[in-house]
Amino acid sequence: MFDISFMELLVISIVALIVIGPERLPAVSRTLGHLYGRCRNFVYSVKTDIHNEIRMEELKKIQSSMQDTAQSIENSVRQGVSQLENTISDSKSTENPSLNLSASQPHNKHPQSASSSSESEHVADKDKQ
Repeated sequence: MFDISFMELLVISIVALIVIGPERLPAVSRTLGHLYGRCRNFVYSVKTDIHNEIRMEELKKIQSSMQDTAQSIENSVRQGVSQLENTISDSKSTENPSLNLSASQPHNKHPQSASSSSESEHVADKDKQ
């Protein structure tokens, strides 16, 4: 952390021994050790909190991208299903055109009268020629 050599530590400890005195030096060094430990724990806690916040931001970005991807997949599947339904309904209408014709034409109670009217129209068309 700090670039302190052994000689510098030796000078600091000799000055501390002279200024503080041999009776109080162990208590002061113990107090300094506790303060240093608390500072290290505080720095570690701040680093951990910052790291956790960064990870949460990344996870939120990943979650939003996954939701966007899931939404686009869901939309494409729905479009595919609707196209498939349209294809099936179109194929059903082309496979059985009599169902569509009967649904679009009025129902005659007497099928013979419908055929006789179409025969009379056919005979009238031949007369015109």
